[in-house]
Amino acid sequence: MRKNEKTEDAILALMKARGAMQAVDLADELSMTAVGMRQHLKRMHSEGMIQKAAEERASASAGAGRPAASWELTAESHNTFGDSHALLTKDLIESTRAVFGDQGLDQLVSYREQQTLKNYTEALTEASSLEARVQKLVELREKEGYMASAETDNDGGFLFIENHCPICTAATICQGFCRAELSIFRAVLGPDVNVERAEYLLEGGRRCSYRIRPKSSELYIKSEDVDDDKNDDQQRADTENSRPQARYLIIED
Repeated sequence: MRKNEKTEDAILALMKARGAMQAVDLADELSMTAVGMRQHLKRMHSEGMIQKAAEERASASAGAGRPAASWELTAESHNTFGDSHALLTKDLIESTRAVFGDQGLDQLVSYREQQTLKNYTEALTEASSLEARVQKLVELREKEGYMASAETDNDGGFLFIENHCPICTAATICQGFCRAELSIFRAVLGPDVNVERAEYLLEGGRRCSYRIRPKSSELYIKSEDVDDDKNDDQQRADTENSRPQARYLIIED
């Protein structure tokens, strides 16, 4: 075990879950002094575990002032979270494609999707409300290593967050896994819910997240069709009066 491993693992976990953080915020979370935290960050930076956040690097290159530094994980540190079998996963997917072709790989993804959908559906059977369904989904994904959480928004919905992707290597090689994931979420959360991606790891996001909102339907009634100030009899009378009237010319002998 390396020296300070426990503290530095906690620092890495916080950055993984929250993104770029400043020394003072990390110190508060771990009940440390800011000076002690900066010592950890300096060492972690020298070993390639963390780097200055993207906005900090941009400010430095633009010649801006020096705000308090924010730190984030390097790509190598991101990969320490649950991708220990990444090479095996990569080889298996590439071998499947080589032996069975793209169609065979699609069938593999589809089979995994159906099995996951079945398990999730059974787990959410007792969750009647949207909040309960989302919370149960968080629990399921957390157990699978996705570092999942959910936050409420101002529209009666939720932001569903996955701070880590344990199948990132597989998803990079075959994005069918990501398509299946979104399809599963939509299915288990129900037809009364909209689920859309908000952030996507494979498109440069630091995590994957989804906006979950209940569907709303409105009935639009044209004012010329129904007038609430008139009763049914009057409306029928108006309709009759509006119809073209037949006119007859009577010629007497």
